[in-house]
Amino acid sequence: MKALSALIGGRKIESNEDIFESLNPADLRDVVGRYASANKKSCREACETAREALAGWSATPAPVRASVLHNFAQLIEKNKVALAQLVTREMGKPIREALGDVQEAIDTCLFFVSEGRRLYGHTIPSEMPLKELFTYRRPVGVFACITAGNFPVAVPSWYFIPALLCGNTCVWKPSEDTPETSHAFFKLLTAAGVPRGVFNVVFGTGTVTGAALIDLVDEGLIDKVGFTGSTEVGRRIGEICGRNLQTPCLELGGKNPLVVAPDANIEAALHGTIWAAFGTAGQRCTSLGNLILHESIKKKFVEQLIEKVTSLKIGEPKSDDIFYGPMISEKFLKSHEANLAKLLEKHHNILTIQNGRITKSNGWREFSGDAEHGCYAFPTIIDNIQATDEIYRTETFGPLINVMTYETIDEAISLANGTGYGLSSAIYTQNIEFAYRFKTEIKAGMTSINNSTTGAEAHLPFGGNGKSGNGSRQSGIWVLDQFTRWQSVNWDVSGKLQLAQMDTGYISPSETILPYQF
Repeated sequence: MKALSALIGGRKIESNEDIFESLNPADLRDVVGRYASANKKSCREACETAREALAGWSATPAPVRASVLHNFAQLIEKNKVALAQLVTREMGKPIREALGDVQEAIDTCLFFVSEGRRLYGHTIPSEMPLKELFTYRRPVGVFACITAGNFPVAVPSWYFIPALLCGNTCVWKPSEDTPETSHAFFKLLTAAGVPRGVFNVVFGTGTVTGAALIDLVDEGLIDKVGFTGSTEVGRRIGEICGRNLQTPCLELGGKNPLVVAPDANIEAALHGTIWAAFGTAGQRCTSLGNLILHESIKKKFVEQLIEKVTSLKIGEPKSDDIFYGPMISEKFLKSHEANLAKLLEKHHNILTIQNGRITKSNGWREFSGDAEHGCYAFPTIIDNIQATDEIYRTETFGPLINVMTYETIDEAISLANGTGYGLSSAIYTQNIEFAYRFKTEIKAGMTSINNSTTGAEAHLPFGGNGKSGNGSRQSGIWVLDQFTRWQSVNWDVSGKLQLAQMDTGYISPSETILPYQF
C-alpha cells in the first residue's frame, strides 16, 4: 500500500518504498500517520519546481508576500487548539507547551508581516556628480531546510516565514517524528495563499530523504540550507555547503550551563532549574545540561531540588496538570537509556533513585500515563561530575542533568564555557558584577540572568556558537541577513565614464599650514 512521500507544486506524490509510521509516544498502539520516504528523484523534482516558481514569487512585492503570512497567522490562530492537540498526540509535548509552540508561529508571522514593508535598502551619496548609489536586499533563491520534531510548528516558522517574506522558494524535509503535524502546517500555508511550487515538502528519514536532499547542493539546485539537529550532522552539512561557497543556517545542539550563586533567589533558581532540565522531558536544544552550584549552597540546593523533582507529575500529555509527558519516540527513549549505560562512571553519584524507563512494575509516584505502551522516562540527576568526564561535554537530550560545584566566578564561567557548545546559558545571582561578567564572558549565543536556559521570544535572535552552530541566527530582524543577499547598485547619469577614487573632485586646502602654526 502506498503512502504520501512528497507535496510538490500542489501535487501529492505517493510511494510504496521506505514506509514509516508516526506513532503516538504516549500510546504506541495509536498510529498518527503513515508516510513514505521521498527518494532523490522526488527531492530533485521538488528543488526544480521551487526553482521554476522563484521568478514569480521574488517579483511579487514584499508587502503582498507579507499579506500571505498574515493570512497564515490568522489560519493558525483559528486552528490553534486543534493544531496543538495534534502536536501533543504526535510528539508527546504537554498540551500547555504545545499551545505555546503554536503561538510562537503566530508571533513570528505577525512580526514579519510588518517587515514586509521594511525590507529597506539605502540611498547613499556618491563621491561623483550625477551619480546615485543604492543597496537592495535580494532573495537568496531556493532554500532547503531540515527540521527536528521537538518544536514541529515553531521551528519551521522561524525558517520559512522570513524565507518566504524575502522572496525565496522552499523545499522542506520535516522530521520523520512529526510528519502529520508538518502536513497540517503545509495545508494551512497553502490555504493562506502561497502559490503552487513556492513551498514544497519531501517527507522521510534523515538517512534517506535528508541525505538525498543535501546531495543536491552539489548539483547546484539549492542556494541555501537550513538545519536544526545534531552537531555531527550539522558538520557534514556545513562541509557540503562550504565547498559550494554557501553559508548554511545551522541550529545545533547544546550542553547548556546554569550557574547558581550563593546570593541567588534560591526558590526562583529551583523553579528555573527544574523547568530548564525537565520541560519537554529535557528534549530541547536549550535544555539544562550542567547545573553549576556554588559549594556553599550545594547541599541545601540539591536537597530542595530532589524534593521538588520527586513531586513532578509525569504522564498523559493531554492532561493539563502534568509537568512532562513521554519522550518524542521510542528512538529517543532508547538513546536516553544508552546514555545512562555508557556515560556514567564509578565516581558519579546518582541522586535520583529511579532512572531510565518508567514501566508498569517500576512506576513513578505522580504518574498518570500508560507505562506499558508509552515512552516515559524518569528524571535523572547525577552528582560529582568533573570537567574531564565525557558526560560533562555530551548533549544527552533527555531528562538528565549533571551537578557540578565552583568556588569563584572565574571557575563558574570556565565550567560554563568548557564543553565546546555555546547555545544557551543562565545565571542566578543578585550580584551585579557577577551578572555583568557572566553575560560578557560567556561564549553562548543566548544568556539569561535570573531566568532559565529555555524560553526564546519570537523577536530576539536565536542561535549558538561553537558546536551549537555556525553563528547564524533565527528570529527577529537579524534573520533577514540569512535569507537575502545585499546588492550594490551605482547609477551614473552623467553620460561619461567616471572612475571612483580617480575622477573625484575632492577640494584641496588653499595653503600649507605647518604644525603648531595655527
